[in-house]
Amino acid sequence: MRWRERKQGHSFGAAVLIAVGVFPLYFYATKVVEMNREQLKLNEKLLQNTVATALSQDIAQRGKDIRSTLASRAYSVQIASGGNLSGLQVQSPEIRALLENYIENPDSIVPFARLVNADGQAMALGTISPDAFLEKDLERGLAAARDGREYSGSPLSVGSGKDSRTMMVVSRPVLSGVNFLGALELVVDLQYLSRRLKDAKDEGLDTFVVDHSGRLVASADPKYATGQDMGSNKLVKDFVEQSSNARLSVTEEYTLAGNKNNRVPMLGTYVPVVGLDWAVVAQKTQEDSYRDITDMQHAELRFALLAIGISILVGVWAARRFTGPLHVLTESSRAIAGGDFSQRVQLKSRTEFGELADTFNSMTDDLERFVADLKKAAEENRALFMSSIQMLAGAVDEKDPYTKGHSDRVTRYSVLLATEMGLSMEEIEKIRISAQLHDVGKIGIEDRILKKPGALTPEEFEIMKTHTTKGAAILRPVEALRDMLPGIELHHESLDGRGYPHGLKGDQLPLMPRIIMVADTFDAMTTNRPYQAAMDPEYVVRIINSLASTKFDPDVVAAMTRVFESGKLRTRKVAVVTGEQVEAASKA
Repeated sequence: MRWRERKQGHSFGAAVLIAVGVFPLYFYATKVVEMNREQLKLNEKLLQNTVATALSQDIAQRGKDIRSTLASRAYSVQIASGGNLSGLQVQSPEIRALLENYIENPDSIVPFARLVNADGQAMALGTISPDAFLEKDLERGLAAARDGREYSGSPLSVGSGKDSRTMMVVSRPVLSGVNFLGALELVVDLQYLSRRLKDAKDEGLDTFVVDHSGRLVASADPKYATGQDMGSNKLVKDFVEQSSNARLSVTEEYTLAGNKNNRVPMLGTYVPVVGLDWAVVAQKTQEDSYRDITDMQHAELRFALLAIGISILVGVWAARRFTGPLHVLTESSRAIAGGDFSQRVQLKSRTEFGELADTFNSMTDDLERFVADLKKAAEENRALFMSSIQMLAGAVDEKDPYTKGHSDRVTRYSVLLATEMGLSMEEIEKIRISAQLHDVGKIGIEDRILKKPGALTPEEFEIMKTHTTKGAAILRPVEALRDMLPGIELHHESLDGRGYPHGLKGDQLPLMPRIIMVADTFDAMTTNRPYQAAMDPEYVVRIINSLASTKFDPDVVAAMTRVFESGKLRTRKVAVVTGEQVEAASKA
């Protein structure tokens, strides 16, 4: 009977030790892994969206350059011909030299050009001979030019095998006033698209470009052919269905048909190409996208099994003695289960309890290192996320040479104000991210406006104002950034309702944009801009105080005043205009 009771006691003691020592640790580790999993997913989506957006902008710029070049060459032909392309004038040496110089330029992507006058006489030259398909498209381009329209044809595959290349016909009428002189047609080699897409493929992304009907324009993967219908891909299908409404990038999870009719889970992004009715598609299998998450889960499982095995062994040995040493072990295990991994079993004994204490301490060392590694991984993931945000904000600042470092400074000022106002760490972190990305919409503003060295015209300013809504639209698909959108979209609003984009006033305006707008104004006025010299910080603080309760939140302004007077708010040294100089200039 005693033997049976002792055995039952041993089993009960071992079970209690395992339950107290292992399960809480396992659930704690699982929670940390889950948090890291979501952060890694967000980072992968943001990275994929950034790559696809960069490709889309590059292709859009190329298309714009091609149209600009076509217009420039057509004008040059009209000038060189003196407004007369009739008869053999269309083949004059001056015009031939003009086109030859362009085609033979090493950087040219135009291997063929044709100039046709109003009578149908033509001059063609180039490094290729158009096949039947290109000839047919050239005729369509000529017909469009006769109607006074520009023409951009569909991508066509020319040649076969390794010599296969993708070409596209563009044309434009040559006019003298309203008189039709002829048509200038260019065949554009789209090989640059394949090279650009191959760079992204080398980074692990399967990328390709489709037109508005879902047919392939270019790809870095030879298994796809130009003109192939890509409508079976859900991203392409969504883009085609959106048609002219497809203005925003979309990142989502979906499935794709595999080699054996199985469905492969994918993570992908499509980004419309402005001006071409095309879209860039970037995709990767979820297995590759979330490989770090899978590795983390496997490591967690291995460690859990190891921890359970060790705990069972420890439980069997510990259950032999329900005395003082067991009490020490129980208390220590409870402390560790509560999250205090610094605890060690203080038990000196040459018996089995001494060995058990050493084993338990060794296990605790492993647990402490594991938890430290998890925390380190979480910090690294957060650093990666913030680096991605800073990279995106830096890319925007780099577009405008007059505001370099602006996002970093506004972020620093916003965090100082939020801290001074006693906001929680969670709210401060949201403000930090929102401030870093507050001008991300400028990535969608044309360089001619963004980099203009002087004051903007009213029309240009209206376009510049759209950067607030553009920024919110770019980041809205990312669920984790949803709480940061008010600071991005509303940081140019005003308490009196005179701001933009929505003209909100008073309590309609959340606290986040109220803080960022003060920080943004302070940096804008204390740095050199094309339309103003940097002002003295003390004078700028006075101006901001004068606008409290009308444009700015008085509590935020008061916080800025305190931070400035305490010396925490420092600006880099630049040539500044003092308040007296500004007032003197305004009275002059």
